[in-house]
Amino acid sequence: MKAETPAVVGVGHAYAELRGAIVEGRYSPSQRLVEQRIAEELGLSRTPVREALRMLEAEGLVVSERNRGAMVRPLSSTEVEDLYGLRIQLECYAVELATQRATETELGALAEAADAFGAVATSVDVDGVDGIRQIHEANRAFHDGILEAARHRRLTAMLARTVDIPLVFQAFRSFGAREIERSDTFHHLIVEAMCRRDGTRAAALMAEHIAQGRDAVLDAIATTT
Repeated sequence: MKAETPAVVGVGHAYAELRGAIVEGRYSPSQRLVEQRIAEELGLSRTPVREALRMLEAEGLVVSERNRGAMVRPLSSTEVEDLYGLRIQLECYAVELATQRATETELGALAEAADAFGAVATSVDVDGVDGIRQIHEANRAFHDGILEAARHRRLTAMLARTVDIPLVFQAFRSFGAREIERSDTFHHLIVEAMCRRDGTRAAALMAEHIAQGRDAVLDAIATTT
């Protein structure tokens, strides 16, 4: 297998570091991303940093303005509401499809993913970044399992462009133990509805579940403006 060149490795490293910092809020919305400063912090030249910023701009996490350079994409409360509104529509449809199409094995895997989220939620420090990372990953595993069971590739692609990963992470950072416990309850109730093949019930639960995250992000924006 052909080894990656140092330049490719440098771009990958810069991309991973910058994306992680944006997702986890270490770079805040509207914060300028100065190539030279980032390159010095990462021990890289400006070229891989510039390429990483272009990748993040294509992903929608960074915006570039003439004469100002790159910055973390800012989001207004209206944009948050719009994003979450679209996500609710898409994920509700996904869970309805998954309820119809999931095999018994897939339903069992979803129940295990719900249990795994609950286990993580009760064993980590919900006030620490590492704990939120683990909760975020467990949550993503559950929602990805529903998309896989839906078996709708175009819908999966649309959700990948719609689900704003920094917003999901921010929602969990805004949650206390009670809200995370509520998310755990929603996951299990959604799986129960799916196992009964009640797509309407599963979709209604999904809508309320996602709205909980939307409200947490909106509350966080309100306290910082």
